[in-house]
Amino acid sequence: MAHPKASLRASHITGGSQSQAPSAAALSRLSEKKKEYDAVCALDRASAMFVKRIEGLSADCDVMADAGIVHGQVLAQWPQMFKILETFLSTREQIREEEEDVPAPPAGERLVRVPMDEIQTDNQR
Repeated sequence: MAHPKASLRASHITGGSQSQAPSAAALSRLSEKKKEYDAVCALDRASAMFVKRIEGLSADCDVMADAGIVHGQVLAQWPQMFKILETFLSTREQIREEEEDVPAPPAGERLVRVPMDEIQTDNQR
């Protein structure tokens, strides 16, 4: 003997003892299920697009993290750079002091190197 609930489900699905034509309630339920399925598919597509965007943001964050490391390395070198600049400026001051001891050439007199080879090749052309 069949279970009473099973026979009730079968009669509900087939529309009972009536003809095989689907009832309006079954068509309505089918339409609702189709809409629900379409909504789930749209949600799946939106989720996939969201995952791609988040992965792009993750890649951008990785680039920014690498840039932060590089900036940190550059900033760590500034004390050494200031030390080098200080050494350069102190030697430049020493050179100026030594140059002040040497008499300057008279105004208007300077040695200038003229590239004769270039002038001669230009004249020959």
